[in-house]
Amino acid sequence: MFFSSNLRLLRKRRNQTQEDLATALGLKRSTLNNYENQIAQPAIDVLLAMSGYFNVAVDTLLRMDLQSLSETQLRELESGSDAFIKGSKLRVLTSTVGTDNEENIELVPQKAKAGYMAGFSDPEYIENLPVFRLPFLRSDRKYRTFQISGDSMLPIPDGSWVTGEFVQDWTSIKSGEACIVLTSDDGLAFKVVENHLADGGFMKMISLNPLYQPYSVKATDIRELWRFVHYISNILPSGSIDNAQLMTEILSVKQAVNQLRKGEM
Repeated sequence: MFFSSNLRLLRKRRNQTQEDLATALGLKRSTLNNYENQIAQPAIDVLLAMSGYFNVAVDTLLRMDLQSLSETQLRELESGSDAFIKGSKLRVLTSTVGTDNEENIELVPQKAKAGYMAGFSDPEYIENLPVFRLPFLRSDRKYRTFQISGDSMLPIPDGSWVTGEFVQDWTSIKSGEACIVLTSDDGLAFKVVENHLADGGFMKMISLNPLYQPYSVKATDIRELWRFVHYISNILPSGSIDNAQLMTEILSVKQAVNQLRKGEM
């Protein structure tokens, strides 16, 4: 939690005293002083008022260390370009480079996925991930490879290594693209997305396997987005249909029939 230090930083960047800011927010100076010195925590209505006053998302006020941002990033934030509100512009990515000063591709295996949720912005954690290079990828873009689990994205099999390109501006994601999405509550997920940031402030997450129902994720809950590039697997797709695949096909046919019936009504 970086709330107290962020509050102090934002106030001082506006050249305000505690009295100035307390008056603007309808608070007592002593109350604001307690917030900045971690003596007390604000109620949700006060947090929302501060979010509106500084044009910074509540999640940013609480979770992001604003002192780690560059002056340019802080100016973008203060101008209203909060990534967790608008889904664009400001993105802080922890990365690694090789001895040749070129970007590495970090590997996030299944056993490291839980740790990635907490350590994605921790340089020490990222530096300890295994790395590799793929010479056919563009050198001016940032890539990371994640090992997926489960059957929600069949025919991409369980255990595949999925490489994604880091997306700085989430509004550039087109509906129908596949992405690796890191959220604050559910960790990493590999899904096809529908982009509703502009009209609803959320992403709809869709599995390739129709047995899994789509669900929505608010922009404020998203921490990273990686656009799908390719996957690597040592599993050769089977030429026969197993029971799970058969059930998937049956469900697909049922859904198609239901859609046709609705169209006739």
